[in-house]
Amino acid sequence: MLQDIAKRIATGVAETPRSMTGADVLAQCLKQAGAEHAFGIPGGEVLALVDALERAGVHFHLARHENAAGFMAEGLWRSTGSVPILIATLGPGVANAVNVIANAQQDRVPLIFITGCVDREIAESFTHQVFDHQAVLRPLVKASFRAECGTEALVIEKALVIASQGRPGPVHIDLPISVAEGRGAVPASVAARTPPLSAPVNLDEARDMLAGARRPLVIAGLDLAQARGGRALEYFLSRTGAPLLTTYKAKGVVAESDPRVIGAVGLSPKADAIVRPLIDAADLIILAGYDPIEMRQGWRHPWPTDKLVIDIVAQDMPHGVHHSSMVLEGDVSDTLQRLGERLDLAPTWSDGLPTQVRKALRAAFAAPQQWGPHAIFETLRACAPQGVITTTDSGAHRILLSQMWSCEAPASLLQSTGLCTMGCALPLANGAALGVKQPVLCIVGDGCLEMSLGELATLRDLNLPVVIAVLVDGSLNLIAMKQNQQALTRAGVDFGVTDFAAVARAMGGYGATICDRETLEQETRAAFARDGFTILACQIDRDSYRGAF
Repeated sequence: MLQDIAKRIATGVAETPRSMTGADVLAQCLKQAGAEHAFGIPGGEVLALVDALERAGVHFHLARHENAAGFMAEGLWRSTGSVPILIATLGPGVANAVNVIANAQQDRVPLIFITGCVDREIAESFTHQVFDHQAVLRPLVKASFRAECGTEALVIEKALVIASQGRPGPVHIDLPISVAEGRGAVPASVAARTPPLSAPVNLDEARDMLAGARRPLVIAGLDLAQARGGRALEYFLSRTGAPLLTTYKAKGVVAESDPRVIGAVGLSPKADAIVRPLIDAADLIILAGYDPIEMRQGWRHPWPTDKLVIDIVAQDMPHGVHHSSMVLEGDVSDTLQRLGERLDLAPTWSDGLPTQVRKALRAAFAAPQQWGPHAIFETLRACAPQGVITTTDSGAHRILLSQMWSCEAPASLLQSTGLCTMGCALPLANGAALGVKQPVLCIVGDGCLEMSLGELATLRDLNLPVVIAVLVDGSLNLIAMKQNQQALTRAGVDFGVTDFAAVARAMGGYGATICDRETLEQETRAAFARDGFTILACQIDRDSYRGAF
């Protein structure tokens, strides 16, 4: 750089520093807030922003669909905490992203969604690809802003705070072309500010309820997993003697090898029936960041109105799904920590029921000897590296996997639980692998993988080490099972069998077709030692899930 300056002085050429545009302001604010990556598909209306992000050191990554780009941003955030950013151009770009924005709302992802748009005066007389982005998105986001000249830094700061406060969620920013390309004000320092920790001021009544309980039960969910509240929850369990149930999203918030962890519930009728006696016998239920958005309809009104229930939530959102005796609104981890203090330890669950239920739950989902999804999940778990981040999609495979898969840390099994949308597992894995720079395991059904095949190209171009285990049965098995249960005609659920091993090779990866445990074990170990991506196409029978969950 000194040589360049000397050369300019010597030649008498004076260079004016490049003017800071509105896009530059947004990009620098995001960089100051800790952003490292952004995802999307560029269009003419966001080119200035993409360029500004790259110059600011926030790397823009091309996905093959805006929906997948949003899930990549979520995978990165869940694995590293980095600010999740989705960029979309106007019109079809915004429309394509609606699914992942709805998912971010329901799964509590603080996604910053920036969209390009035409200037107001142009929109009044030019309709090509133009619709009201804010009107479409307002029901799905915590806030929607339209940046104007001079407000760029303010809008980003508000977006970051709103996205992370209370229950996290997506925030939208519409960025007109003239604002992105026009001269912007130099921003003050901006950081990703998380609102200060807080807990209810008076916890005496809740402590009295806990002190009198002899069969307390904790059900932990989405809000606690987001806060990485494992330490506070472990402390609370040790102070109360309570066993723990979790939703699927909260798996691993306390290591599932811990004998106090009974297991996950919410979508498997078989699992829910096994834990039912524990819920019925509890004389106090503590809901720790529990959000019923993860649960099937069988969890509507799961206990009588006279059951003592303390509901600890990040943000009170009346839903009518369950009764609570007391609602404590605030930081869930801090509230648990403070509740556990000054409690006198007393013997609990003297009949040993939690231990019995824990054993029964594990026995119910133990893998049989024959080949099928149980054997596949058991083999993958045994062969995958310790601590590997795993992603899974929606469908029959996810329900069984989430019961069988043991998690030792929060955010180690990534999935869509609120929206339960298909096509999420592969881009979640791509984003997580980009963040942790280690192999990630993606377990997916064939229908889900076919929905997201384009992201294999994204995976190839980023050269990420993702191992994809796809269960191949040529059907939407979960929907077919529901049709059968309702005595309906089987329709719209069957499709041809794709040669995924050949697809992997065509897309620049490695592929293998697998029909037995021994081959799966060999191929899985080789896949985790290999650069690039691997598809393990595990052939299973369409009836493999019958009675499984």
